[in-house]
Amino acid sequence: MAGYILRRLGQALAVIFVMSLLVFAGVYAIGDPLAIMIAPDATQADAARLAASLGLDQPLWRQYFVFLGQAASGNLGVSFAFQVPAVTLILERLPATLELAVAATLIALVFGIPLGLLAGLKPRSFIGRVIMAGSILGFSLPTFWVGLLFIMLFSVQLGWLPASGRGATVELLGIPVSFLTLDGLQHLLMPALNLALFKLALVTRLVRAGAREALSLDYVRFARAKGLTEGRVIGVHVLRNILIPVVTVVGLEFGSLVAFAVVTETIFAWPGMGKLLIDSINALDRPVIVAYLCVTVLVFVLINLAVDLAYAALDPRVRLGGAAQ
Repeated sequence: MAGYILRRLGQALAVIFVMSLLVFAGVYAIGDPLAIMIAPDATQADAARLAASLGLDQPLWRQYFVFLGQAASGNLGVSFAFQVPAVTLILERLPATLELAVAATLIALVFGIPLGLLAGLKPRSFIGRVIMAGSILGFSLPTFWVGLLFIMLFSVQLGWLPASGRGATVELLGIPVSFLTLDGLQHLLMPALNLALFKLALVTRLVRAGAREALSLDYVRFARAKGLTEGRVIGVHVLRNILIPVVTVVGLEFGSLVAFAVVTETIFAWPGMGKLLIDSINALDRPVIVAYLCVTVLVFVLINLAVDLAYAALDPRVRLGGAAQ
């Protein structure tokens, strides 16, 4: 186990290094933040002083090595716009994004697993066909359009839910969360549901396919032949095997929720990392953009490692020390 984890960590460090190089080169090759930050009536000397203070007068390769040296000590640069460490800005917004992603994942799992099981157990029934048609809509409808539709219906027309913001928060272990207050839950519901629709459709179809495959296997037929109740057959023998691919896919998709919640956070003005990224792009705040992307890669890598370990725990056939790993 220890060797497996060390090997995965080594691979993770290599991935983070390569991605930091690509991200840094890509971001720093686009646009000129001095054109946005400096006043229109500033002189050339003023522009030169500002460039020197931000390190933008150095060659790109030197700027990258400075960035690597700072990153090794946990410093991913200083925001051009806010003049504070970029990591500080990201960590301030990270709890809001994680809360939104966790809520969306829970919605997808709580509703997707039973809906997928129902559609898999009764594929030709009316309810099974309705569930599959709904999953196609979940895949097809664009997130920004559904978000605007939610706002028009539940906020403007019905007035049931607030259209934007995070609402009231309370501190849990020193971290501000909104799901512990009624106002926070009301603010969380629409963006979480909007973010969860695609994942809900994915989980539903994945569980349905797994259920259809498991029901035809010999060990399920043998369990029924032994006289086990249908509930025990489904709950123990079918569902346990379905959870293995579900855990794998949902774990990876959770990383995508964290990384790509930009559209949802922008539509609902949710104060997470995605909205910070959009604001930083508009201001060409390069350190924040690079830090955001590097943190996102790190989250993906850690989630991949967690998924690998969970997969091995769920499936005893997996051997962490085997040659296949």
